[in-house]
Amino acid sequence: MDITITARHFKAHDSLRMYAFDAVKKLERYYNGIISANVILSYEKAQRSVKKAEFHINVYGTLIKALEKSDDFMKSIDSAMEKAERQIRKYKGKQREKYKIVIRQAQAKV
Repeated sequence: MDITITARHFKAHDSLRMYAFDAVKKLERYYNGIISANVILSYEKAQRSVKKAEFHINVYGTLIKALEKSDDFMKSIDSAMEKAERQIRKYKGKQREKYKIVIRQAQAKV
């Protein structure tokens, strides 16, 4: 899995980068087919310095996006990771159902 971490309008500290990197690595335990992941960290300065974390996760044929805002980057990363985790589980469930139907149809033909 290729992981890219981008900090917009500021230079992210190494501990923040490692925290985001570890959070994305944890998503691999839910689905092996993750091709790449982009983490974008940014500020919204107009609204009292709201911190924003975006996850863009590429899996086979689909792009999963998770966006979260809060007053702390760690909270934003954790919440965005939870959203991405739910979406990956949903995607994986749909894939399993699709292949179950294909296998049942193949068995019915035999």
